[in-house]
Amino acid sequence: MMATTDTLSYNWLTTNYSREIIMNNSDLAQILIRAVEEADSSDRLLDAVQELAAAGIEEAVPCLIAALGYNNPGAAVAAVDGLIAIGEAAVQPLLQLIDGYNYGARAWAIRALAGIGDVRALDTLLEAAKTDFSLSVRRAAARGLGTLRWQQVPPEKLESIQTQVLEALLLISQDPEWVVRYAAVTSLETLAIAIAATLPDQASRITNQLQQMLDTDVDLGVRTRVKFAQEKIQPQQPQQHQEVFAPKIKLQDTEVPHRGGSRR
Repeated sequence: MMATTDTLSYNWLTTNYSREIIMNNSDLAQILIRAVEEADSSDRLLDAVQELAAAGIEEAVPCLIAALGYNNPGAAVAAVDGLIAIGEAAVQPLLQLIDGYNYGARAWAIRALAGIGDVRALDTLLEAAKTDFSLSVRRAAARGLGTLRWQQVPPEKLESIQTQVLEALLLISQDPEWVVRYAAVTSLETLAIAIAATLPDQASRITNQLQQMLDTDVDLGVRTRVKFAQEKIQPQQPQQHQEVFAPKIKLQDTEVPHRGGSRR
């Protein structure tokens, strides 16, 4: 009976403690949101958004999204950081509240989605990277295509979606703006590593595109980033080649006994 009483007391305490935390978070969110809404200078707005972002409260998401369009770059950076820290809970509001007219706010929203890496943003990122008139939006979207969390994709859809992203990045890597091409290179690098196991036959398309960019791109920064990507990707190739094409050999015929302990 004593144990049961203790258990009930513990459950009551933890439940009420959790309610108190929720209430405190809600109250804190309202205070911090009010500070953002009542800020009467750029400096106060920046401070208020930074404090709201640092709180990491889901209730703050709409206000942080609104801050992306305040024409205050410092506040926008803080809001993006806050939205990324909140993570998946911010994805759907971001997708619903992306500003279709303020290209600056749209670029910040895309940057937040890219930082979160949730695959629910895939269609938005693809469309923005390929068609948006703003180079800052296209750049942010191109970078976001390289940060997607592939583990969120159902296995039966993984190859199809990765192929879709590959096709988009190959197109985006020909964008007239060098900053967009630069972002595409970073995403081609991460995609090349991701598809080494799922789409090994497609890896050559990435390496060929990077080599073409290295040979022909007019911008030195892009060519330098391509060279770095090639160095990161290259170690993947021998292992990939061995796994895909090397004949299978019986382990017991070739393995040399390991001295000094078990093999790891």
